[in-house]
Amino acid sequence: MIKTERARITLACAAVALVFTAFSWRLVHLHVAKHEDYARMAAEKHSMRQTIHAIRGFIYDRNGEILATNLPVRTVVADASHIKDPEKLAETASKHLAIPVPELLEKFATGRKYIVLKREVPEETAMALNREMQELKLRGIHFERDAIRYYPHGEMLGHVLGFLDHEGKGVQGIEMTLESELRGKDGHRFIERDRMGREIVPYRGLEQPAEDGRNIYLTVDLGLQSIVEGELDTAYRDLKPQSATAIMVDPKTGGILAMATRPAFDPNHPGGSKPEAMKNRAIIDIVEPGSTFKIVPIAGALNEGKVDGLSTIFCENGRFAYGGRTLKDHNGYGYLTVHDIMVKSSNIGCAKLAMLMGGDKFHEYVRAFGFGSRLGVELPGEVAGIVHPPARWDKLTITRMPMGHSVAVTPLQITMGMAVIANGGKLMKPTIVKSMASPDGKFVRENPPRVIRKVIPTTTASFVNESLVGVTQPGGTATYAQVNGFLVAGKTGTAQKVSPTGGYTPGKYVVSFAGYMPAEDPKFVCYVMIDDAQTAPGLNYGGLVAAPIFARISEKAARHLDLVPTLPAMPVATVSASAN
Repeated sequence: MIKTERARITLACAAVALVFTAFSWRLVHLHVAKHEDYARMAAEKHSMRQTIHAIRGFIYDRNGEILATNLPVRTVVADASHIKDPEKLAETASKHLAIPVPELLEKFATGRKYIVLKREVPEETAMALNREMQELKLRGIHFERDAIRYYPHGEMLGHVLGFLDHEGKGVQGIEMTLESELRGKDGHRFIERDRMGREIVPYRGLEQPAEDGRNIYLTVDLGLQSIVEGELDTAYRDLKPQSATAIMVDPKTGGILAMATRPAFDPNHPGGSKPEAMKNRAIIDIVEPGSTFKIVPIAGALNEGKVDGLSTIFCENGRFAYGGRTLKDHNGYGYLTVHDIMVKSSNIGCAKLAMLMGGDKFHEYVRAFGFGSRLGVELPGEVAGIVHPPARWDKLTITRMPMGHSVAVTPLQITMGMAVIANGGKLMKPTIVKSMASPDGKFVRENPPRVIRKVIPTTTASFVNESLVGVTQPGGTATYAQVNGFLVAGKTGTAQKVSPTGGYTPGKYVVSFAGYMPAEDPKFVCYVMIDDAQTAPGLNYGGLVAAPIFARISEKAARHLDLVPTLPAMPVATVSASAN
């Protein structure tokens, strides 16, 4: 009997212990394992979730000058559960926010605890509203910190930087391509307010800090960019072309020092610009390059051993019948050395050099110089251009492509092609992003120079360089490209505009000049392209229109870069109207 009672007592105690164990485990589970889940549910039920906006990364030039920053603003938010006098509050807020009273009353009537009344309100406006609410003892409106993107230099670099849409997302330019790095990650917190609508700070909880965006350093030099844009503004005003584009790169690294096009737009107010003004023509427009393309057949023929420095080519006295058509030079030439074919810009001479190589080999050099492919610059919208394979050529292509017809290229491709000669034969990957840094200033990524391929040996590049120097000397087509105290190398281009309906448009030209200096040790390559300049008849040539713009840019750039002159000062030579 006693044993039976003891067994019952033991069983009862075990049952009680088991029950308490179960409850204890449940309490531990609720308070420890599920604590954050239930705390979050409670916070969401009795608190308001507030976004902590990440600070968008800044954009700087290569020297640390700010190109894109953020201005502090406020997002004005209403909590209808704390509004006691909606009509008076609406009248007060309407004066500061420029929102009609009926619209505010309609929003208040929803009863929601989080109503966005207006975004991007200047801080002084928000604080003025806050002061008046305090004076009138009104509550129910709060002010969240936010920021808007600001570009302190206005139109300058607009096509490179891009802008933000109404959701704060990058559109065009660096803002678009590096959106994920610049944007950062928003955080949040749950806050509780007292009956007066003030936050109870000790009750703040479940905060997830924001991760601010990274800062971007460009290869652009703001001083050089200012020089380029200033000269483009002058050309656009005086010559009234359809468009004007200029690019400056470091030939040794491929870093873009300046890039600009006209017409332009202000990224602070993109909505007020026409679509045509927002195109980055440096990487989107394709044109027939004209004679700037002649570096390709000359370099190719030299490198393939088809000609050397002593070779001469008969240039048919200015008229070359081939494929049922006649190819003409601006002036009639007999025998020309390879050097003089470049200096005189002989179409016939370049055609014969390409023919010596043959279509397949010439096509290889065209592609090797980077034409017909995207070069991979960190900007959206870059196009590859048009380079047809030899199988699609007609009988005339082998004579027309060497002078920059029957091919379509971007201004950036021409610039990088000329850089091949300037740096001794390497096609560099163009880059506009120098480095990337975390918000605390620590560099997290460097962007070192990258060689895409070796195109020609240094000896060949050196010969072509000497010929390009001759282009800017007396007797060449670009003496207006000379810069006092420096040896300049470069090539003019004059191409009749292609008609949208086929063929060419009479009297319409795209003129250009691609050059570099000092020719002995180039510090920059600069390309200038003017589309349909309004000049007097017979004066719309690359040597007369684009070359002088190059010279003015280069002269100022030399001072900015503290380049030491290597030549004695001398009067700049004149040029004939035949410069092409």
